[in-house]
Amino acid sequence: MKSYSVCLRESVLQLPRPDCVHSYKRRSGKWRPPQAAVKPNSHLPMRSFEVKNRTSAEDMKSLRLITAIKTPYLPDGRFDLEAYDALVNTQIANGAEGVVVGGTTGEGQLMSWDEHIMLIGHTVNCFGSSIKVIGNTGSNSTREAIHATEQGFAVGMHAALHINPYYGKTSVDGMVSHFDSVLPMGPTIIYNVPGRTGQDIPPRVIHALAQSPNLAGVKECAGNDRVEQYTGEGIVVWSGNDDQCHEARWNHGATGVVSVTSNLLPGLMRKLMFEGKNTELNSKLLPLINWLFQEPNPIALNTALCSAWGRKTSFQTAIRASSFGSEARICGFGSENWPGELCWRKRCSGS
Repeated sequence: MKSYSVCLRESVLQLPRPDCVHSYKRRSGKWRPPQAAVKPNSHLPMRSFEVKNRTSAEDMKSLRLITAIKTPYLPDGRFDLEAYDALVNTQIANGAEGVVVGGTTGEGQLMSWDEHIMLIGHTVNCFGSSIKVIGNTGSNSTREAIHATEQGFAVGMHAALHINPYYGKTSVDGMVSHFDSVLPMGPTIIYNVPGRTGQDIPPRVIHALAQSPNLAGVKECAGNDRVEQYTGEGIVVWSGNDDQCHEARWNHGATGVVSVTSNLLPGLMRKLMFEGKNTELNSKLLPLINWLFQEPNPIALNTALCSAWGRKTSFQTAIRASSFGSEARICGFGSENWPGELCWRKRCSGS
């Protein structure tokens, strides 16, 4: 009899069984097409009881400041874990409650899955008791998303972030089926970013998924009208747009933000999410936010961090830093707002 782990791997990864290498043929000799990937049974215990006991969707729903954490690299292409650890420590020290590991800001799309899962595991091992670790284990391949999510929860992430299939777009029913395949594994945030995927996740998809106890909420980039619709229906939403997050939080009911800007100014972004409506602070942050997104993210953030760290840190080739002409914007916040190892503290104070 096969062990449970062997059966699980075969059902999730669709490995051919040794006794049916030629399973695409019927015994009669008539050809039949290969079997489609089998969606995991929603009742299958994909995660250990220990993992289930350490995290839940309810744990995620109250988070107000989640940072889409940057991934720095060494010149030889390996992760710069020293710089990465300093950045995560800075987030913890300044009040961020969660980090998304390997998202677009973290250049996850340019990592191998081995690198991706390793970085999630490293973050959990070093910081998981101090901050929630949300692994971006989404993929346009349902099979890849299943496998990566299973691995991410196995190494201890608190929640998964999932986008809809991109490039090879699917139908509304296809989106529901895709997300239904990963929701049973653990707390999940659905990420709607039509500007990158080329396809909006319509509300009827979220409504179909809302019955799952593992749906933590939605990271929404389609605007604050959508944010208000979901919050009015009792669905937790985080703004995915830094330039709209203040309005989303205080005027449209968003729980918080998944932020890029908080890589640089976690303390001020926390203040924006926690301390009530503050149009003065929001107006002060907007020029920097607009600069960070004047080119596709994370190009400007790469630029700012390369300058701010004052160290030999590099980023993936496809999204290298651009020319930096925004020291006035950065220094306009004053040295007291630059945390940790960010050497803008010295530069802005004139020392």
